[in-house]
Amino acid sequence: MKLRHLSLTVLFLCLFSTITSAKKEKATAEKKYQFDFTISDSKDSLVFLANYYGSKQYYYDTAFAVADGKFHFETDSMGGGIYMVVMPDKSQYFEMVVDGKETKVTLETTRKDMVGDMKVIDSEENKLFYEFQQEMNRKGKEAGPIQATVKTLKADSVNDRTKEIEAEQEKLQAINKQVNAYKKKFIAEHEGTFTSKLFKTSNEPEIPENPELPEGTNVDLWKFNEYKRQYLENVDFTDARLLRSPVFAKKLEYYMTKLVVQIPDSITAAADELIERARPNREMFKYVVHWNTNHYERSKIMGMDAVFVHMADNYYCNGLAHWVDSAGQAKICERADVLRPLLLGTIASNIILPDSSGKKWYDLHKIPAEYTILYFWSPTCGHCKKVTPKLEKFYQEYKDKGVEVYGVCTELETDGMKTFVKTNNLSFINVSDTPEINKNAYDYLDRTTVNSLNFRTIYDIFSTPQVYVLDKDKKIVAKKLGVEQLGDFIDNYSKEVKEEKK
Repeated sequence: MKLRHLSLTVLFLCLFSTITSAKKEKATAEKKYQFDFTISDSKDSLVFLANYYGSKQYYYDTAFAVADGKFHFETDSMGGGIYMVVMPDKSQYFEMVVDGKETKVTLETTRKDMVGDMKVIDSEENKLFYEFQQEMNRKGKEAGPIQATVKTLKADSVNDRTKEIEAEQEKLQAINKQVNAYKKKFIAEHEGTFTSKLFKTSNEPEIPENPELPEGTNVDLWKFNEYKRQYLENVDFTDARLLRSPVFAKKLEYYMTKLVVQIPDSITAAADELIERARPNREMFKYVVHWNTNHYERSKIMGMDAVFVHMADNYYCNGLAHWVDSAGQAKICERADVLRPLLLGTIASNIILPDSSGKKWYDLHKIPAEYTILYFWSPTCGHCKKVTPKLEKFYQEYKDKGVEVYGVCTELETDGMKTFVKTNNLSFINVSDTPEINKNAYDYLDRTTVNSLNFRTIYDIFSTPQVYVLDKDKKIVAKKLGVEQLGDFIDNYSKEVKEEKK
């Protein structure tokens, strides 16, 4: 685990008000966990303790000076993981391992070289942790000059330095082999310790460069699948201590976003598999469920709302999300119910409304077209004013290719709509629910439907413009596109459909 520079500005927001309340009277009974840090060249009155959780770092507590350069902290409980001891100016920190079993940790170092000068007095876990860190530092120092030489040789644009570069790179490869061999041996020799588990978890899969495979095998695809198969092989999804380290969250995110195909069916299958591995541990189960729900609910990729609906149905609305109260659960389930009929592949809810004249009614489901652009807009919306004329231009270019546009004005008052349609010569269908229809809805149910009059809720219209692309069966094939993207989408999607039919 490589020591990294850390920005802790956010971590210490409102910190000093916390410090004031953190100064407590000395306890009469000794706390279970005792931590002593000596930073010999420090004159500070305190150091901060921080912890990892998932992909972030948080302020944990404060250790106060009991003498020059000596700091003490004690507590009755402390979850296992990697913690940071951070200097008050936030310019330096060192890490320590808390395995949840050792009750006393004593570390000595200097500000000059916190890792290199580290001496572990009490804590077998931290002895192992810094033994490994210091060996990595030595190898890093060994590789540094060679890397600098390679950089200099590559910068020579006059002479051919190929052989020299190759010779230096062979030296780096030799060092890398030594590092990998050391790491393997270290993990094996200290199996059962939390430190060993941390480094084992962070391990990258080793894929053979030239594997022996049956003739005709796609080697690159095989390597990818093998890498994916091995990637989480050494990750213990039942050990919550890994959440308080920088390794677990990074592995989870990389696997889900880079190794899993980013389509809803693949994502939900992978998420379910990992959640099942985490199920025995409540904290890990919570983290993996929450991460997948939150990540894909915020995704900008079209169609990822299907992942959110899946997570809601399978983990929240059935009561498995033990960390969410009834009010929170209700909100999540309500949101899933709104999104469910709008998912890609579902038949769009029908809309039957009159045009700007109020005389001719248009039934969305009866519009004969290979593709129908369902367009929600408002004449008072600034962005709509810019892109709606562009939609008219698109319509003129694509109407002979089987494309129709069904515009729905979201404003109750129709005067603005009529003016905009006339001023901009909009030739595509434009409908709206007028004040008259809404006021006397019951009288119009022989011509329209309740869902048609509730289109704002049904289609989750919280802003305009909103675009949906429907196929000839009025199935949603795209949504949330910009008007400028419609041409490329129709062209590409049409090609894909033709290819599938061959």
